[in-house]
Amino acid sequence: MTYFLEQVTICTNNTDEGIQQLSELWQDILSGKLPLLFDSEHNPRPDIIPLVEYCNYENGAEADYDMSILAVTTKFIEQLEQQTACGFLKKYEASDPKGNLKKCTQKAWEAVWADQRTEKIRRAFTYDYESCLPAAQAPDGQAHCYLYISVKK
Repeated sequence: MTYFLEQVTICTNNTDEGIQQLSELWQDILSGKLPLLFDSEHNPRPDIIPLVEYCNYENGAEADYDMSILAVTTKFIEQLEQQTACGFLKKYEASDPKGNLKKCTQKAWEAVWADQRTEKIRRAFTYDYESCLPAAQAPDGQAHCYLYISVKK
């Protein structure tokens, strides 16, 4: 029997241990151990994009929260764009010309945190989303990170 997962969720935080948990979860997904991007027979699932969802924040980003890796299609990304246009989400984009996805993602989150500190945004801490595109998959050969942050209106 072939099967696949729609999402995988863990409760974590921004401690070193929490970051290690996130890294291990990604390795299990990318290796196919957890059939999210691949089915249980290790066949790639066509048109599936991995998307990170952050929610159930205990105390903002300072304590525990749920992090889910979702298997979505471009339709889900289009819905995020619509929510952004309506003002429910603020989109942040970052890229790295050398293809370093970790640096790219860090740059995007630093922009969010800077806007929080200067009160350019008031985060709602309901649902936030992260989508990353490795340089090898990008038409311009750069790593890209897109964040959709829930904001208070």
